Amino acid sequence: MSSSRASRRAAAAARHRLLPGGRLAGPMPWIIAIMMFLTVLSAAAGLALGAAVQAMSADLAGRASVQVVEADAVVRDQLAARTLQALRQASEVGAATPVDPAALADQLRPWLGEDAASADLPVPALIDVTLTPGATEAKVDRLRRLLGTLSPSLRIEPHAAFLLPLAGLLTALGWLAVGVVVLMTVATGAVVVLAARGAHDSHRGTIDVLHLMGSTDVQIARLFQWRIGLDALLGGVLGFAFAVVVLLLIGLRLSATGSDLLGAVTLHGNDWALLALLPVAGVLLAVLTARWTVLRALGRAL
Repeated sequence: MSSSRASRRAAAAARHRLLPGGRLAGPMPWIIAIMMFLTVLSAAAGLALGAAVQAMSADLAGRASVQVVEADAVVRDQLAARTLQALRQASEVGAATPVDPAALADQLRPWLGEDAASADLPVPALIDVTLTPGATEAKVDRLRRLLGTLSPSLRIEPHAAFLLPLAGLLTALGWLAVGVVVLMTVATGAVVVLAARGAHDSHRGTIDVLHLMGSTDVQIARLFQWRIGLDALLGGVLGFAFAVVVLLLIGLRLSATGSDLLGAVTLHGNDWALLALLPVAGVLLAVLTARWTVLRALGRAL
């Protein structure tokens, strides 16, 4: 009876030595916290940039600007009126709205100063055009030919043409963020493999005792899973919390700029839900990787 009780105490003590001595004990939780922090930031950047590109494309699709370039203000106003009438009668145009000269001067004032509102400054008249649904490029070409019959000084440019390089840059940065998330996932798996191997090598004596007590490889691997899974949970929650704080601060700074373009770089409810799944995925990755590593090491030791 006493021998059986002593055996159970020995097995319990051996299992206890495989478990962490306290919360955030050792470097493992902190390493995972740093990796989770960087992973969440990278994933958030990819999601926000993707949302910005979609919002930009939806906002600019089917829109164009007509410039009435004429030095004489009287001639410019007359030509702008004829152009506006022709655009509103065109079947390719859903709506045509002249840009208020005062609003245009306000946008130019940061670069031109008070001269932006001067009558001596030959600022082109602008007309915002919303095209009907369909092939945008073909409709812009037809409108360009129509405007050419009115005056060679008329220019039409689709809005997407101005921001196409920027959209390409944002898309490339989004894919770069995805690549960083993949690299951080691989690095996390590698860290877990090294930690599991190190724990296995440093507890060979304890593992032998557990084997003598009748423990199977699966039971021993489960103990390592518990230890590394707990480290991954603590580190993942810590890294996620710090990343959320940083993201909220960045969001406040972007909102304070008042820029419509920067304001589009934002996270929505679905994006936050996906980010919240990253710590869960990190724990699952750590647990499964630790189990595979320990079972493989135990199989080699036999």
